[in-house]
Amino acid sequence: MVNYTSGQTPGTVIVDTKSTFLYFVLNDTQAIRYGIGVGREGFTWSGEQTVARKTEWPDWRPPAEMLARQPYLPRFMAGGPGNPLGARAMYLGDTEYRIHGTNKPDTIGTRVSSGCIRLTNEDVVDLYERVKVGAKVIVLPATPRRPIQAAPPDAAFRMPDPASTSKRPSATNAQLSSLGPKIAEAQ
Repeated sequence: MVNYTSGQTPGTVIVDTKSTFLYFVLNDTQAIRYGIGVGREGFTWSGEQTVARKTEWPDWRPPAEMLARQPYLPRFMAGGPGNPLGARAMYLGDTEYRIHGTNKPDTIGTRVSSGCIRLTNEDVVDLYERVKVGAKVIVLPATPRRPIQAAPPDAAFRMPDPASTSKRPSATNAQLSSLGPKIAEAQ
């Protein structure tokens, strides 16, 4: 148990991707902290989901995208100690992402997964008993987002200064990016 102020309701799961910790919120000032393994470069994501279902000793069927990258993987692996999903899995919304155990505890604290959140089997069994189906899961971004800069109040009424040359790209060359949360999306 650690001091942790999140502003979230008890039972919420917060995944701190950057620090490789998962927090199970107990109350306004405390949480249980678990070490985790997270998505490797190109497989991180952030946003909010809910626990859609939970499974003990889950079977594993690698998604098509993973099989395309790693064709040597088995198409199916029954649940058990040799299964990469470990002792328990909590499925996040309608995504292919899960919070699950691992048969490779040395990967905790690292960035090696294809986007799932992994815990030691001992920790995932403990978390599994605490988390309810429907619980909120918040995955924080691995890198902080730039804050939106507010325009001056009179910006809409200002005329451009014809003597100054703008260093901003024209609208046809500008690249817009969403500032909203990324949910189950590789970044």
